[in-house]
Amino acid sequence: MDKTGKNGGKRPETALIYFTQFGKSPGGSEYLPLSLAAQLQKRGIRVTLALNWKSDVAAAAEILGIPVDVSALETVCVKPTGKLMRKIDAVFPVFSTRRLKRLAKSADIRISTLNLVDFGRPAHHFIYLLTGFGELHKRLVDPGRRAARPSIAHRLFSFFAAAFIRPLARLRSSAKILADRRETVYPNSRFAEKAMWTYFGAFNSRMFYPPTIFEPCAEKTQRDPLCVAYIGQIFPSKRVREVIRIVDAARRLGGIDFKLRIAGTLGNNRYAESIKRMAASRPWVTLEGGVYGSGKAAFLASATYAVHTRRDEEFGISVTEYLKAGLIPVVPDCGGSQEIAGASELEYRTGTQAAEILVSLAKDADLRESVLRHCARRAKEFTREAYLGRESELVDRIVREAGEGK
Repeated sequence: MDKTGKNGGKRPETALIYFTQFGKSPGGSEYLPLSLAAQLQKRGIRVTLALNWKSDVAAAAEILGIPVDVSALETVCVKPTGKLMRKIDAVFPVFSTRRLKRLAKSADIRISTLNLVDFGRPAHHFIYLLTGFGELHKRLVDPGRRAARPSIAHRLFSFFAAAFIRPLARLRSSAKILADRRETVYPNSRFAEKAMWTYFGAFNSRMFYPPTIFEPCAEKTQRDPLCVAYIGQIFPSKRVREVIRIVDAARRLGGIDFKLRIAGTLGNNRYAESIKRMAASRPWVTLEGGVYGSGKAAFLASATYAVHTRRDEEFGISVTEYLKAGLIPVVPDCGGSQEIAGASELEYRTGTQAAEILVSLAKDADLRESVLRHCARRAKEFTREAYLGRESELVDRIVREAGEGK
C-alpha cells in the first residue's frame, strides 16, 4: 500500500471519531459521526468509533441509510461503568479523557462530533450545542442579562478546580482548547461561530452546516393554503405556546381562518398539559402527536406556513425541514433559524410582528410567490446531496492536512 500523499507527506491510515451513543430513533446528530466514518473508509482509512456508552451502530447506520462498513468499524466505549465513577467522570471526565487520549495516540486523524474534547493532541471539533458552554448559552437565551455574581463557595471551588484539579488530571478547559491554533473547530452556523468568537475571542474555526436527513414527499400533495405547521419536541424551550399565540393573533388581526397543526410527542408533564388546554379551547388547533417517516413528510406537505419561536438556537434543523418540504417559515430575527431562512420578510422580533407576517403572506399573492421562490433556493442548500458534497470536500481537506502534518 502506498503510504505517501500527493505532496510527499505520509498518507493517514487511522482515524478516531468520538460521539455519545446511538438511540433507537437516530437523527441528524447521529448521522454526522457515521457519515464521516463512511467518508474516511472510502479513502482507505481505518476508523475507530469512541462512544460514551454501548449502542447498536449497525441498526443506526441502516435506519439512516449510511453506507458505513460496520464490520470494519472498531467501537470502543470510554465512560466508566461503575455508578460512583460515572458520577465523578460527569463532573471531571478524568477516566473518559484518559481513554480518549490513549486512543488518540495511535490515530492519524482525531474528530469529536460532541463539541470540544481534549484528545491530548490536535483534533477536529464539531460544535453540536452551545448549551455545553454554560454562561455563553445563558447570554444567548437572555442577551440583556448581567452575569449573576457566583457565591464565594462556588468561586473557591472553580478556582480550586481550575488551578489544581484540572492541571493534575491534565484536563484542558474549552477556553484552552480554543486558544490552541492547532485545533480546528467547526461551529454549526455563522451565528454560533460569531457567538463563540464574541465570548471566547478569536480561534481557528471553519463554519460547517450539519446534515438535515429529512427528505420531502416525492409525490405532489394538496396543501391547505391557510394551514400553519409546527413539528418538534414539546418542551418549554421550544416555546410551543408562543406558536399558538402567534397564530391566534394572526386570526384576529387579519380575520383569516388560519389553522395550526402541531406534531410532537406530548409527555405527562405540566407543559404538555398546558398545550392540551390551549388546544382544547381553540378548535382550529390540532395536536397530531409524534409523526415519523412518510407520516412526517405527509404532515409537512399538507401545510403552507410554519412558525419557529426559538431565538437562541444554534442551527435549527426544523427550519431546514420546513424549507425542504416547501413551507414558508416565519422565524425570529436572530439565531440560526434567521440565518437558515435568509429573508428579512420572514423575520420578526415580537409575536405581533410574526402574526402580521402571516397575514401579509396570506393576503398578498405576489409576496407569497416571491418568498416561495426564495425558500426553494434556500432549501437546495440543505438537501442530502448538497450536504454530502460539502462533507466530501471537508474530509478530503482533513485527510490532506493530516498527511501534511498540519
